[in-house]
Amino acid sequence: MPAPISTLAAIEQKVRRLTRSPSLANLSDADLQQYINTFVVYDFPEQLRTFKLRTQFTFFCNPFQDVYITDATLPITNPLYDFQNKYISVHPPAYIAGYNSLFTQSREQLFNIYPITNSISTISVQGDGVTTTFTGVVNTSQSIPGPTQQHISLLQNQVLFSSVNTAGEGLALMDVPVIETASGNTTVNGNLYVPGLQPAAPPTVITPANTINYATGAFTITFPTAPALGATINSQTCPQTLSIPQAILFYENKFTIRPVPDQPYRINIEVFENPVALLSTGQNPQLNEWWQYIAYGAAKKIFEDRMDSDSVQQLMPEFDMQRVLCNRRTIVQNANMRAATIYTEQTQSNYNGGWGWGGGAW
Repeated sequence: MPAPISTLAAIEQKVRRLTRSPSLANLSDADLQQYINTFVVYDFPEQLRTFKLRTQFTFFCNPFQDVYITDATLPITNPLYDFQNKYISVHPPAYIAGYNSLFTQSREQLFNIYPITNSISTISVQGDGVTTTFTGVVNTSQSIPGPTQQHISLLQNQVLFSSVNTAGEGLALMDVPVIETASGNTTVNGNLYVPGLQPAAPPTVITPANTINYATGAFTITFPTAPALGATINSQTCPQTLSIPQAILFYENKFTIRPVPDQPYRINIEVFENPVALLSTGQNPQLNEWWQYIAYGAAKKIFEDRMDSDSVQQLMPEFDMQRVLCNRRTIVQNANMRAATIYTEQTQSNYNGGWGWGGGAW
C-alpha cells in the first residue's frame, strides 16, 4: 500500500471536496492555489509557531556600520534582503563572533549601556557673512587603526553641522551614509543635506561639496546661505570606539549593534521563518503532516468569501483538531526543556554518576 500523498495536488483535491467545487467553473486552479498559499504564508505561521519553523539566521556586520535595514531595497544577494517578509519574529540567543551577546528589543536598554551622547564643538572657523563652504576635521583624535591604538569613528546618521545666517535663521546639515551598491552596506563616507531635503533613497555617490568621512572626521560642508559675521559653526557628533560588538537591538525592523564594529563579524540569531509557498503540484509542505490542516484552512477561507457561515461552522471542529495535531510535535519537543538556572549549566558527570560542574568527574 502506498504512503499517503501530501502534495499540493492532494491538498487541492481535498479542498475541492470540502468546498463542493469539483469543477473549474466553481473554482479555478489559480484561485484555488491563491487560497491555499494565502493560508500557508500568512495564516498558518500566526496560528502555529511550530518547532519546525524555528531556525538560525546569520548575517555579517560591516566596519563603521551600526544600523542594518531589512527591507527589499537591499540587493537580493544581501542576507537581510526582505528579511521582514521572510521571517516572522526574532529571538535570543544571539552570538557575535561566537560570543553569547545581549539581545534586546528595548532602545532604552541598549542606549543606557551605550549612550548616544552628542559631542558639540566648534570647527574652529567663524562665519564672515559671505563664505558658505568650509573644510576641516571634526575630531583630531581619530586615527588610522594600529596594533596599539583603538580607532575612533563618528556614529553614522548622527552627524550635524549648525550655525546661524545673517537673518538670524538656523543653518543645519545632517548626514546620510553613502551606500555601496553591490552589497547594500554603508561606506565610510556620508553626504550632508539640509534636514527635510535628504533623498528618499540612500545616496550611492559622494557629494564633494557636502561630505563627511566617518573614519577620519574630515569634512567639507556647504551651507545654502552664509553664516553671519562672527557666527560660530558647530559640529554635533557621537564619537565611538570601534570594537567587537557585544549587543544587538532589533527594533523598527532594523538591527543595531554595539559597539560599532571595527571589522566584519558573524552574527547568529534565532528566528521563526515563514512557511514555504506551494508552487508546484508535486511539492510537499515543509512537514507532510501539515497537508490536511492546510486544506481545511484554505477551504475555510473559500467559504468565508462565499459568505457561507454554516459551512465554516461545520469545518471548524476538524480544522481545530488538525491544528492540535500539527502543534503536538512542538508541544512534545518543548516538554524536553526546563527553565534555565545555574544548575542546568552543569555538563560533567560527578562521582555519583549524575551531572556536575564543568571541571570533570570527581
